[in-house]
Amino acid sequence: MTSPPRLLVLAFDPLTEAMPGPAIRAWHLAEELARDHTVVLATTSAATRSHPAMEVRGTSGRDLAALMTSADAIVAPTSVVRRHPVVAQSNLPLCIDMYIPTHLENLEPFGEAAGVEHAVAVAHQVSVIGDDLRRGDFFLCASERQRDFWLGSLATLGRINPHTYMQDPTLRGLIDVVPFGVPADLPVRDGAGLRDAFPAIGPSDPVVIWGGGVYNWFDPLSLVRAIDLLRSTIPGIRLVFLGMRNPNPDIPVMRVATGLRELSDGLGLTDVHVFFNEGWVPYERRAAYLLDAQVGVSTHLAHVETHFSFRTRVLDYLWAGLPMVLTEGDALSEEIARLGLGIAVPPCDPRAIADALAKLIEMPPDRAAIVAYAERYRWDRVVAPLRTWCRSPWRAADLQAEESQVRPAEASLVRPAPTVALTRPPEQPAGRRTRSPRTLVNLVRRVSRRLGRAIDR
Repeated sequence: MTSPPRLLVLAFDPLTEAMPGPAIRAWHLAEELARDHTVVLATTSAATRSHPAMEVRGTSGRDLAALMTSADAIVAPTSVVRRHPVVAQSNLPLCIDMYIPTHLENLEPFGEAAGVEHAVAVAHQVSVIGDDLRRGDFFLCASERQRDFWLGSLATLGRINPHTYMQDPTLRGLIDVVPFGVPADLPVRDGAGLRDAFPAIGPSDPVVIWGGGVYNWFDPLSLVRAIDLLRSTIPGIRLVFLGMRNPNPDIPVMRVATGLRELSDGLGLTDVHVFFNEGWVPYERRAAYLLDAQVGVSTHLAHVETHFSFRTRVLDYLWAGLPMVLTEGDALSEEIARLGLGIAVPPCDPRAIADALAKLIEMPPDRAAIVAYAERYRWDRVVAPLRTWCRSPWRAADLQAEESQVRPAEASLVRPAPTVALTRPPEQPAGRRTRSPRTLVNLVRRVSRRLGRAIDR
């Protein structure tokens, strides 16, 4: 009997006690695949975790080629083609996970205002994503709405063509939906929780939890203003931000995080009604924190990123049975509001957030209904399209045709991405130095490193 394909699953974030969203996703995808395959989960960042069913290790660009020699297929995050050309140059079937549209997230500038550096950084990300879309044999995304978005991108790049259509007219064989998931086991309070970490929070105080990082495309400021509105009518209300410093050292502290602290301090809320966890809650301890809360919250700006987002933190709220206040605009918030599991509010509206929080604290929905809804997102269920691909990993038909020279060389789908031309801003401040092309290249690299891989958890 033929052995199942051997899989190399890549990650670019730390696989440590504290893991950001992309690392959590890679961990669970690899764990599910390891039920049927020999799996190596390798990260180019720190790796201190272990798993009885798979090998977990750190790697570098230098030894990645050696790892690939013992693999039959690769599953990797977006940016893999630019980061590791050895992957793109191989003929191994390659699945690329596109669940975070980073170029949409980072339309929000890191500095005070958009400028040439910001434009260059986003253009660079677009180019990087283009490389992935040209090379991948199979793609993952987080929702049907995201799939529509990526289908448009693939069509623009020529990847939707007679070859891929004849391979599968539905194009599910090119890109399919694998949402972020939840564990099959219900959360259990094991060890110290949120109230232990913040002794100023009393045993009966209603707690609102922000269950992830603070990034520029979110709107924690309106949430803090809502807490300010509520403290006179609900004196015990407490808001906790669980992650102020992403464990990936490449992710900087963002502008909105600084503004958040300043606003909370200025309103006299810090360490009274608003609390900040300075680091990142260890992954295995998050249940104790979530189960100490009454309401989960995720508020964000009116932003194109919102429309295509799939918030990792919301899956944790569902897993813990928490009712939610969510800014409207994405598919998950619309579904949760429709089912009565939470309330969707307009963007940047502190009064609407305050009213929603007060309602959920006074009359929470049935937690059992929230947990039942979360069942559809169990990792062992959502991974099904990836599991199908991994059982018999296929190369995309158009890339196979190209490699056998069925298509003309000038139509190559793996050619380098075109250079993005940037024009000088029409109103440049007097005396501002014009950057040379070489300086712009260096600037791209520097800003891209600073931007890192934007994440939502």
